[in-house]
Amino acid sequence: MWELSAHYLWWILALLLIAGEVLLPGYFMLWVGVAAAAMGVLLWLVPSLGLLTQAVLFALLAFGACALYARLLRPKLERRDPGSEQLNRRGEQMIGQRYELIEPIVNGRGKARVGDGQWLVSGPDLPLGSTVEVVAVDGTTLKVRAAL
Repeated sequence: MWELSAHYLWWILALLLIAGEVLLPGYFMLWVGVAAAAMGVLLWLVPSLGLLTQAVLFALLAFGACALYARLLRPKLERRDPGSEQLNRRGEQMIGQRYELIEPIVNGRGKARVGDGQWLVSGPDLPLGSTVEVVAVDGTTLKVRAAL
Protein backbone atom coordinates (compact mmCIF):
# COMPACT_ATOMS: atom_id res chain seq x y z
CA MET A 1 0.00 0.00 0.00
CA TRP A 2 1.25 3.48 -0.76
CA GLU A 3 1.26 6.41 1.60
CA LEU A 4 0.06 9.92 0.69
CA SER A 5 2.31 12.82 1.68
CA ALA A 6 0.77 15.42 3.97
CA HIS A 7 1.19 18.27 1.47
CA TYR A 8 -0.99 16.34 -1.00
CA LEU A 9 -3.73 16.18 1.64
CA TRP A 10 -3.63 19.97 1.95
CA TRP A 11 -3.89 20.32 -1.81
CA ILE A 12 -6.83 17.92 -1.93
CA LEU A 13 -8.50 19.93 0.84
CA ALA A 14 -7.84 23.10 -1.18
CA LEU A 15 -9.48 21.58 -4.28
CA LEU A 16 -12.49 20.44 -2.25
CA LEU A 17 -12.93 23.88 -0.70
CA ILE A 18 -12.61 25.66 -4.03
CA ALA A 19 -15.08 23.19 -5.59
CA GLY A 20 -17.41 23.89 -2.68
CA GLU A 21 -17.18 27.58 -3.53
CA VAL A 22 -18.57 26.80 -6.98
CA LEU A 23 -21.58 25.09 -5.39
CA LEU A 24 -22.12 27.67 -2.63
CA PRO A 25 -20.89 31.01 -4.01
CA GLY A 26 -19.62 33.70 -1.71
CA TYR A 27 -16.00 34.25 -0.95
CA PHE A 28 -15.21 32.39 2.23
CA MET A 29 -14.46 28.87 0.99
CA LEU A 30 -12.43 30.14 -1.96
CA TRP A 31 -9.99 32.02 0.27
CA VAL A 32 -9.84 29.24 2.85
CA GLY A 33 -9.04 26.95 -0.10
CA VAL A 34 -6.26 29.31 -1.15
CA ALA A 35 -4.92 29.12 2.41
CA ALA A 36 -5.04 25.30 2.27
CA ALA A 37 -3.12 25.34 -1.02
CA ALA A 38 -0.53 27.70 0.50
CA MET A 39 -0.28 25.35 3.48
CA GLY A 40 0.39 22.47 1.07
CA VAL A 41 3.20 24.44 -0.57
CA LEU A 42 4.61 25.37 2.83
CA LEU A 43 4.52 21.74 3.99
CA TRP A 44 6.13 20.65 0.71
CA LEU A 45 9.00 23.10 1.40
CA VAL A 46 9.26 22.30 5.12
CA PRO A 47 8.06 18.69 5.57
CA SER A 48 9.05 18.52 9.22
CA LEU A 49 6.18 20.73 10.47
CA GLY A 50 4.16 19.12 13.24
CA LEU A 51 0.39 18.73 13.14
CA LEU A 52 -0.28 21.48 15.70
CA THR A 53 2.02 23.88 13.84
CA GLN A 54 0.21 23.06 10.60
CA ALA A 55 -3.19 23.74 12.21
CA VAL A 56 -2.07 27.10 13.65
CA LEU A 57 -0.41 28.17 10.40
CA PHE A 58 -3.50 27.14 8.42
CA ALA A 59 -5.77 29.17 10.71
CA LEU A 60 -3.48 32.21 10.33
CA LEU A 61 -3.28 31.78 6.55
CA ALA A 62 -7.07 31.35 6.24
CA PHE A 63 -7.76 34.41 8.37
CA GLY A 64 -5.14 36.43 6.50
CA ALA A 65 -6.45 35.39 3.07
CA CYS A 66 -10.06 36.31 3.98
CA ALA A 67 -8.96 39.61 5.53
CA LEU A 68 -6.83 40.44 2.50
CA TYR A 69 -9.78 39.83 0.21
CA ALA A 70 -12.22 41.83 2.34
CA ARG A 71 -9.86 44.80 2.77
CA LEU A 72 -8.08 45.06 -0.55
CA LEU A 73 -9.68 43.05 -3.33
CA ARG A 74 -13.41 43.28 -2.67
CA PRO A 75 -13.66 47.10 -2.76
CA LYS A 76 -11.83 47.13 -6.11
CA LEU A 77 -14.08 44.42 -7.57
CA GLU A 78 -17.36 46.09 -6.59
CA ARG A 79 -18.51 47.95 -9.64
CA ARG A 80 -21.06 50.71 -9.48
CA ASP A 81 -22.39 51.95 -12.74
CA PRO A 82 -22.72 55.73 -12.96
CA GLY A 83 -26.26 56.66 -12.08
CA SER A 84 -27.04 53.30 -10.45
CA GLU A 85 -27.87 55.06 -7.19
CA GLN A 86 -30.75 56.71 -9.09
CA LEU A 87 -31.79 53.59 -10.98
CA ASN A 88 -35.46 53.62 -10.00
CA ARG A 89 -35.77 57.39 -9.69
CA ARG A 90 -36.17 58.45 -13.31
CA GLY A 91 -36.84 62.10 -12.50
CA GLU A 92 -33.51 62.48 -10.70
CA GLN A 93 -31.74 61.03 -13.72
CA MET A 94 -33.03 64.00 -15.73
CA ILE A 95 -31.29 66.64 -13.63
CA GLY A 96 -28.94 68.58 -15.91
CA GLN A 97 -30.72 67.42 -19.08
CA ARG A 98 -32.23 69.85 -21.59
CA TYR A 99 -35.69 69.54 -23.10
CA GLU A 100 -37.99 71.56 -25.35
CA LEU A 101 -41.26 73.04 -24.08
CA ILE A 102 -44.36 71.69 -25.83
CA GLU A 103 -46.59 73.97 -23.74
CA PRO A 104 -45.39 77.40 -22.63
CA ILE A 105 -44.69 77.93 -18.95
CA VAL A 106 -47.48 80.26 -17.79
CA ASN A 107 -47.88 81.16 -14.12
CA GLY A 108 -44.98 78.81 -13.37
CA ARG A 109 -46.50 75.66 -15.01
CA GLY A 110 -45.99 74.05 -18.43
CA LYS A 111 -44.99 70.82 -20.19
CA ALA A 112 -41.77 69.59 -21.83
CA ARG A 113 -41.15 66.76 -24.28
CA VAL A 114 -39.04 64.05 -22.70
CA GLY A 115 -38.29 61.26 -25.17
CA ASP A 116 -41.64 60.23 -26.60
CA GLY A 117 -43.61 61.49 -23.58
CA GLN A 118 -44.26 64.72 -21.76
CA TRP A 119 -43.58 65.88 -18.23
CA LEU A 120 -45.01 68.71 -16.18
CA VAL A 121 -42.49 71.46 -15.56
CA SER A 122 -42.38 74.41 -13.21
CA GLY A 123 -40.19 77.44 -13.50
CA PRO A 124 -40.09 80.98 -14.84
CA ASP A 125 -42.59 81.88 -17.58
CA LEU A 126 -41.16 80.91 -20.98
CA PRO A 127 -42.66 80.71 -24.50
CA LEU A 128 -43.52 77.55 -26.44
CA GLY A 129 -40.45 75.89 -28.01
CA SER A 130 -37.98 77.24 -25.43
CA THR A 131 -35.19 74.94 -24.30
CA VAL A 132 -35.14 74.35 -20.56
CA GLU A 133 -32.67 72.65 -18.24
CA VAL A 134 -33.84 70.48 -15.35
CA VAL A 135 -32.47 71.68 -12.01
CA ALA A 136 -34.55 69.60 -9.57
CA VAL A 137 -37.45 67.17 -9.31
CA ASP A 138 -40.55 67.52 -7.14
CA GLY A 139 -42.55 64.30 -7.40
CA THR A 140 -43.60 64.09 -11.06
CA THR A 141 -42.83 67.73 -11.81
CA LEU A 142 -39.48 68.84 -13.19
CA LYS A 143 -38.20 72.16 -11.90
CA VAL A 144 -36.52 73.94 -14.78
CA ARG A 145 -34.76 77.12 -15.79
CA ALA A 146 -34.14 78.63 -19.20
CA ALA A 147 -31.21 76.88 -20.85
CA LEU A 148 -28.34 79.18 -21.72
